[in-house]
Amino acid sequence: MDGMGVRRAVDQVLEPAPDEVSRGAESEFGTAGPWSDTGRGDGAVWGVCRDGGGPAYRTAADTTGSSYACDCPGRTSPCGHVLGLLRLLASDGTAFGKAAAPDWVERWREERREHPGNAARDAGESTGDTADPAAARRRAERRAARITSGARELEQRLADLIRGGLATAERAGAGPWEETAARMVDAQAPGLASRARELGAIPGSGPGWPVRLLEESALTHLLGRAWPAADRLPAPFATTVRTRIGLPAPVAGAPVRDHWLVLARYDTGDTRLITRRTWLHGTTGGRTALLLSYGAAGRTPRLELPVGAVLDGELTPHAGSGQLRAEPGERFVPVAGPAGPPPGGPVGEGLDAYGRALREDPWLEAWPVTLSGVVPARAEYGWQLADADGREALPLTPAAQSRPGLWRLVALSGGAPVTVFGECGHRGFTPLAAWSPEAPAETVPLV
Repeated sequence: MDGMGVRRAVDQVLEPAPDEVSRGAESEFGTAGPWSDTGRGDGAVWGVCRDGGGPAYRTAADTTGSSYACDCPGRTSPCGHVLGLLRLLASDGTAFGKAAAPDWVERWREERREHPGNAARDAGESTGDTADPAAARRRAERRAARITSGARELEQRLADLIRGGLATAERAGAGPWEETAARMVDAQAPGLASRARELGAIPGSGPGWPVRLLEESALTHLLGRAWPAADRLPAPFATTVRTRIGLPAPVAGAPVRDHWLVLARYDTGDTRLITRRTWLHGTTGGRTALLLSYGAAGRTPRLELPVGAVLDGELTPHAGSGQLRAEPGERFVPVAGPAGPPPGGPVGEGLDAYGRALREDPWLEAWPVTLSGVVPARAEYGWQLADADGREALPLTPAAQSRPGLWRLVALSGGAPVTVFGECGHRGFTPLAAWSPEAPAETVPLV
């Protein structure tokens, strides 16, 4: 799921790129290093980009990426500086402080309001339809048509797989699925592309791979069938479907202010991007929230909240069925005083919570769960967390069993019940933080 989310975020930012040259420049300028005097406000972001040792270029864009300006001499529109600015916004929103727009940004805005066509031409924007709501609607319709075509092609690929038998998938290798994924990217459906790549990686991946391939094929088929019916689905579920396809998930509702306990923080990534997942718990409202921040490969994401800290701040949730992901406000202020773990329950309650979440989002890989009164124990098939009365147990994921955090958890428990926060998924439980009865206000990180 993490890799899928990373690819989706990058592909969404790259969508406006006019050619591969601009995409390459976007990668170079998509980190904080080349930028100075950055800011955001009133639906726009701006900054000054220094192109290596050469001149500096003033760049601005609205936060949807539909209108932009840059004073570089580039002939493509949007240029690599604009795309870099948008990628920086997607990967590290903390790089843009709230500020009053400088004069040159205000002039750009004024020109857009008074003379949309001339402003686009003078600023180096595309003179087509970037400022035209009707044109934006037509672009959205064209993209929807491409996604529908891509979903149909993927459906045919799945039908061929089932018709030929799962055994043929191992003989064919990942090549055909990579070709399918490339066509899904062309169809502007990065979520479907990610699922195609995952299907290509399953054959021959270990014992039981045919079962896993069948399960993932069924989920991909469900997503492909849900897309054309999205307009007839309940609004939260429709948003979830669009997000899984690869469309951006909008923020929804009013900001939620609380004292947030930082439960866990960990990084995953690939050769292009690093993603940081930070789990928070509202000590007053009881809400669990997930913050995502990104950094180019080799650069640490900027959002760095210390595990165990209690912070006063605001979060704005994203739309969708689960509504776990949220956007942070301008700042978090440390609050004095300890905070205990989120309310938890036995293993059965955690599994029930995961099951309810799957009902809202069948493509969910994991769900945040707090287990209380559980003991880490070694079983025949590996490590597990068991209720103190031995009634039920939940196996740890293979990845969790190979991490040093497992031994930290075992040492913290010493054979006694503890409280553990983590992610519950179809492959088991990944512990991320723990608390002992002797020190319930001390959060022990496990990743």
